[in-house]
Amino acid sequence: MPVITLPDGSQKEFSGAVTGLDIARSIGSGLAKAAIAISVNGSQKDLCDAIDEDSNVSIITIDSNEGLEIMRHTLTAQVLARAVKNIYPDSKLAIGPTIEDGFYYDFEFQNPISTDDLESIEKEMKKIISTNSSITKTLASKPNAIKIFKAIGETYKESIINDSDQEDNFQLYYQSDSKFVDLCRGPHLPSLKHIGPFKLTKIAGAYWKGDSKNKMLTRIYGTAWINDKDLKLYLQRLEEAERRDHRRLGQQMDLFHFQDEAVGAVFWHPKGWSLYQTLIEYMRQQQELGGYREVNTPELMDRNLWEASGHWETFGENMFTSRTEDERVWAIKPMNCPGHVQIFKKGLRSYRELPLRIAEFGKVHRYEPSGALHGLMRVRAFTQDDAHIFCTEDQITAETGAVCSLLLNIYRDMGFEDIIIKFADRPERRVGADDVWDRAEDALKRAMESLGIDYTYNPGEGAFYGPKIEFVLRDAIGRDWQCGTLQVDLNLPGRLGATYIGEDGNRHTPVLLHRAIFGSLERFIGIMLEHYAGNLPFWLAPKQVVIATITSDADEYAEEVTQQMENAGLRTEMDLRNEKINYKVREHSLMKTPVLIALGKREVEEGTVSIRRLGQKGQKVVSLAEAIRTLSEESRSHTLST
Repeated sequence: MPVITLPDGSQKEFSGAVTGLDIARSIGSGLAKAAIAISVNGSQKDLCDAIDEDSNVSIITIDSNEGLEIMRHTLTAQVLARAVKNIYPDSKLAIGPTIEDGFYYDFEFQNPISTDDLESIEKEMKKIISTNSSITKTLASKPNAIKIFKAIGETYKESIINDSDQEDNFQLYYQSDSKFVDLCRGPHLPSLKHIGPFKLTKIAGAYWKGDSKNKMLTRIYGTAWINDKDLKLYLQRLEEAERRDHRRLGQQMDLFHFQDEAVGAVFWHPKGWSLYQTLIEYMRQQQELGGYREVNTPELMDRNLWEASGHWETFGENMFTSRTEDERVWAIKPMNCPGHVQIFKKGLRSYRELPLRIAEFGKVHRYEPSGALHGLMRVRAFTQDDAHIFCTEDQITAETGAVCSLLLNIYRDMGFEDIIIKFADRPERRVGADDVWDRAEDALKRAMESLGIDYTYNPGEGAFYGPKIEFVLRDAIGRDWQCGTLQVDLNLPGRLGATYIGEDGNRHTPVLLHRAIFGSLERFIGIMLEHYAGNLPFWLAPKQVVIATITSDADEYAEEVTQQMENAGLRTEMDLRNEKINYKVREHSLMKTPVLIALGKREVEEGTVSIRRLGQKGQKVVSLAEAIRTLSEESRSHTLST
C-alpha cells in the first residue's frame, strides 16, 4: 500500500502498485489529460511506470521545463529517428539526446545527405506526428535486447547494449501504428499529440563515441518549443548568432585563421594579435593591483612530474608527449599548476609570505577530438590567464572574496553585468581521499556563504583535484558562457611536496587556490567578438582609428594626424588610396573600425578633423588637439562606448 506524497505535502494512499497516470487521475481529469510523465523521488519516469513503495511524486506537464525536455527527447528518439528510417531504410541509428534549446540524432547513411534534405525529413516528421500515435514501452533483458536490434541491423544499438553494465530492464519504445523501435533511457511522451512546433536546423559530422578512430556519422540538429511564438523567437536568435559568429568576424576583420597544418591552433594576424596583447596588458594591470606576481614556467616537462601531480593518470589521454633519445618521456603542459608549485617549493617558505599569489599567461596544449574543435571556442593550443594562490585554510574566505571582487570588476569592464555563479563539487574521476574532498567543499561553501554570494549547483563538475566555483557570463543575445573559475585544492600541494613553516615552527601543507578569469585568451576573444558582433569597445579595438583622405591634397596632413595619434598611444592606420570617401567608409565599417577620421581641403586649412563613429550617422568636426585628447581619454578609461 504505497503512500504517495505530492509537492504540496498532501498524501494519497493506494491499495497496490500505482502508475503516474493513476495518480494524475486521482487528482483530477484535467491533470490526467495534461500529464506527460512523472518525477519519483527526483527521477523522471514514464506515466506507465509502476510505483509500489512510498514515494514523493510530482506530475510533469508539457508547459514545464522538464516537460519541454521530455517532448524534445521524444521528438528526436521517436519522430526524427523514425522519419529518417522511413526515408532512408538502410540508415542506422546511433544516439539521440536532448541539448540546450533542442536535440540531435546521429545516423549512419549509406550516401551522404545535405541540409537540402532536411525539408523532406521535416515533412515526414510532421506526417508521423499527425497520427497522434500512442507510445508504449517494454523492458528487455540484455540478450533479448541484443537479439531485437541485431535482427533489424541496428549495429550501434547492439554496441550500446553490449558495452552496458546493465543486465536487465533495457527500455524499448514503440508507437502504436508502427514497428519502429528505439532503445532509450526515456521517459517519453505518452502520445505524439503532445509534440509542439519544431524545426531541423543543421547537419554536422560526429565521430561515433566522439573518437576520431571511429566512423564519422551524420548528426542532425533540431529545436522544439511549446508554441510557435517561442520557436520564432529562437530561430531569430539563431540568425543573430550566425551574424555574430566569431569565425566569420575573424575573417572579415582580418584577425586570425586556421589551417590543416596546425589543427586546433590559431594563426593570429597583426590586428588579432593586437587585440590579444591589449587584453593581456589590461589583465596584467589588474593583477598587479590585486597583489599578483607574474611568473613563467616551461611548456615541456618530464613525465615524472605529471605522474606525481596526478595529471598523467586522470588527464593523460589529452596530453601531447614526446620521447627523446635518452628515453625520457616529456609532456607539453596541459595546465600551469604543477609548474607554479615548483616555484613555491624553491626555497624555504614561511607563513608570513602567505597568501602568495602568482600569475602566468601560460601557453597550454590539450588534445581535443577534431570533431569538438570550434574556432576560438575549442582549440588544442591556448593561453590561460592562470593564477595560483598559496594560503592557509583560515585565509580561504578572504582570498575567495578578493578573487570574486576582481572577477566581477573585470567582467563589468568587458561589458558583462549578468553573471551566474555555480558551485561544482567532486567529479567521478578525481584524485585525493573523500575526507579531503569533504574539507575542500566545506571550506569553499563556507567562504561563499560568509561573503553572501548567491550560487547554484553544478554537481559532479569540479576539477579532478578540487571543487570549484564557476562564473557564467550571459551575452547580448542571452547565451551563457562559463569563463572564470576558482578552485580549492587540498590535494596537489601535498602530492608535490609543497610546505611552509607555520607560526608553530612546524611544516604545513598550503592550500592551493586555482584561479582563471578569462579562462583562455582565445575563447574569451571569441566570446567578446560575438557579444559585441565585432563592434568592440574603443579601448579594445585592434585598430582604433583610420585616417582617410578625401583628396590627395590632404595626404601630408593625414601623415601628421596619424603621427600625433600614434604618439598619443592610439592604434591608428592611414588610408591614402585614390578612392571615394564613401567607399573607404563602407570598407572600414565592415572591418569594424570604431572611428574614421575624414580629411579634406577644409580640414587641412582649419587644422581640424571630421570624426565618424561606427554605427552612428553624421560626423563631428573638432580640432586635432581635442580629437586626440577625447580619444586618448576614452582609450584609457575602459568605457564601453564604441
